[in-house]
Amino acid sequence: MRGLPAAARGYIGCAVLAAALCAAPASRLGADAPWSSTLALATLYTLCEQLHRCPLAGGRIPYGAGSAGAPGALVTGWASPVLLAGVFLLPPPLAALAAVPGALTGPAKERSAGARRLWHAAEAALACCAAALVFRSLGHHPLSAPQFPVLLLPAAAAAATFCAVLVALDGGVLAAAERHPLRTAWRGALPRSLGPHLVHGLAGLMMAVLWRSSYGPTAALLVLLPMCLSCWVFAQYHRERTAHQATLRALVQAVDIKDRYTRGHSERVGRASVMIARELGMTEDRVEVLRFAGILHDVGKLGVPTRLLRKDGPLTPEERRVIELHPEYGHEIVRGIGFLGEARAAILHHHERLDGRGYPYGLTGHQIPECARVVAVADAFDAMTSTRSYRRARPVPAAVAELRKCAGAQFDPRMVRALAASLDRYGWHPDLVTAADAEPGAVREGPEAVGPQGAGAAEGAGAVPGADEVPGAAAVQGAGEPGAGGRRPVRRSEPRPEEAGRKGAR
Repeated sequence: MRGLPAAARGYIGCAVLAAALCAAPASRLGADAPWSSTLALATLYTLCEQLHRCPLAGGRIPYGAGSAGAPGALVTGWASPVLLAGVFLLPPPLAALAAVPGALTGPAKERSAGARRLWHAAEAALACCAAALVFRSLGHHPLSAPQFPVLLLPAAAAAATFCAVLVALDGGVLAAAERHPLRTAWRGALPRSLGPHLVHGLAGLMMAVLWRSSYGPTAALLVLLPMCLSCWVFAQYHRERTAHQATLRALVQAVDIKDRYTRGHSERVGRASVMIARELGMTEDRVEVLRFAGILHDVGKLGVPTRLLRKDGPLTPEERRVIELHPEYGHEIVRGIGFLGEARAAILHHHERLDGRGYPYGLTGHQIPECARVVAVADAFDAMTSTRSYRRARPVPAAVAELRKCAGAQFDPRMVRALAASLDRYGWHPDLVTAADAEPGAVREGPEAVGPQGAGAAEGAGAVPGADEVPGAAAVQGAGEPGAGGRRPVRRSEPRPEEAGRKGAR
């Protein structure tokens, strides 16, 4: 608990107290209460939580803890139908008690593991108690096969209540533990979670009906077989996401090996892009696409001759034109990677400017895709706050001031404001972001700490001085049609004399 913010500790403490109050009436139920069923369901739930591997998938079942490390969301999986069966079979206090042992002994991430287990136990108990109350308020019907259709509506309402309580509690802990903006802490969570919980509610109802049937609790275990299939499907999805991550890491590492001066830049741009996207209130799906766009924005450097990327001295106009092709090269490289979605447009257009002086097409204003405008700000910010061979890193306030000065001409003012607001809330700690730990949504919060990130030459627009690291400078901004054919000329501006002579400009 010590590693959590005071607000998060207080929030978790209040949840634990509320769960204890929900379970307390169980002490007055007496010997006639279904204690044996409570013990059996609690034991079964605990065994399900301890089952780390799916028998069919052969892989580890991911056990999440909220976005970016919060002690959050109870994961729907093997255990959910057992909990919901308890909701249908037991009085509310006993339904809450049945959830506690499994949550307290289940797997949890090492960081603040005790707090996470307490949180899982509290939110599961509260959700079960609320769902059981709703189920009984809609009419207590005998759990028998002839009454099964009549029970569907109360069961669906109970499962929806179970889901809503989990989502509400989890959004609160995200706001308290990670300081997520209140307007985005719950956004999209309920629609994503409601479907799986309704399915698991149906499975829990079938389990409860079989539990009370003449076949007994043993027959109820058969309901877990479909959950095994569900687990297998989820494991395949998880494997696919892992393969996506491996693909991205391989591409980023290839760029880092080729352009050693900007190692780590791609992951930091991905992180800054996520910060902007979340501040703008984008859905988590789009946030992840923006992260992909940020970490792959310079993948086109793989098509640029290494001698130009590592050239120690000013570039000729022809060499600049070659390097300015890297957005088009990048777009061609990732064209066939379907899961990137609109990230491909960001890779192609992240060097466009609102005033039309960017490249490759000289787009203006809202002709530039929104995702490209996000990455452009993130790219320039990291370039300014990273050390280069011809200058030291700028402090974060100075970089933000420069972005604001260029807003409206080079950068979208909305994106600049979003980045500034997110930096005020979370700070900037670039040394925590590496290619090895660039996982979806892994925005790390911490004190503002900007320091040298390794010696390097100018980065960003193919290392054109002023295109990224000096956003306001009138640098060469080539543009043209993509492809092997001719390039349509657009307006260019000449580099300032002092920039053309900078050592390391690529």
